Amino acid sequence: MKSTLKDPEPLLESQWPADPVKARKGGWGGLKRRLAPYGFVSPTVILMFVLMLVPIVMVIGYSFMDNVIMNKNPKFVGFDNYVEILTDSLFHTALANTLVFTFASVAAHIVLGLLFAMLLNSPLLGTRFKALFRAVYVLPWLFTVAIIAVLWRLLLDPNGVINFLLLNAGIIDSKVEWLSSPGTALFAVTFINIWAGYPFYMVSILAGLQGIPRDLYEAATVDGANGLQKFFHVTLPQLKPIIISMAMLDLIWTSQQFALIWMTTGGGPINVTEMLSTYTYKLAFSRYEFSLASAAAVVILLLSMILAFFYIRHQKARD
Repeated sequence: MKSTLKDPEPLLESQWPADPVKARKGGWGGLKRRLAPYGFVSPTVILMFVLMLVPIVMVIGYSFMDNVIMNKNPKFVGFDNYVEILTDSLFHTALANTLVFTFASVAAHIVLGLLFAMLLNSPLLGTRFKALFRAVYVLPWLFTVAIIAVLWRLLLDPNGVINFLLLNAGIIDSKVEWLSSPGTALFAVTFINIWAGYPFYMVSILAGLQGIPRDLYEAATVDGANGLQKFFHVTLPQLKPIIISMAMLDLIWTSQQFALIWMTTGGGPINVTEMLSTYTYKLAFSRYEFSLASAAAVVILLLSMILAFFYIRHQKARD
């Protein structure tokens, strides 16, 4: 009588039971490989946590207290500090000055950066002239804020070069105190900020111009487009993502400008150049109202986060 039982089929190598020792080694090795990237970034994360997140949380906590640091036992006052800040007429002045200063600077940065970038990208200029103009146009970007402030304070001094040239040209009849006059101080610091910031746009837009395919211009020429039509229908659409990204970053940076204002006018005269940054600084270190300064800082943080949200949203849309 023959047996009806069949010999068992051999197991494939993938079906073999795992060796417990190898499984433990493989599991530990896999865990180490998964944790290795986090180990590399952990020093940076810890540093950011200590230097950024902890101070932000502390400032937010201070904004709800009754003048911390100066009071030994500060009390919780809720939103009283925010109400006092938002109803302060000087805060409204600082906010208005910041908006004028920021939007005027960003608009001028875009226009000047685009004009100079197109000039440097033009085939009408020779190689030597392009090299010379690039060195001259990018020069403001090489200076620190302190140097820029000192330089323009000397130039805009009543006995400085600017007044000398304007008097000799017959444009003005008497010396102008550009940084000390309530009628010209805000215009002067805005002009200085424009001069110091346009190279960032120029360099970025120039790189964008050099990356536009020549085929697009050739196709536009075949279609009968003139130079102006090529600019509006080829150049600007190609540069639009770059310009929007730079404008959003510039809005954040310029709205928080402090060093240039503080080293040129200090927020004066008569608060005509008072910005949110200088207003907050004076609350903390001139009036020693640290809780009010913390509330003002939180307001600035919220405004910056709104701008940052739109910037990140735009970057995701680009990707």
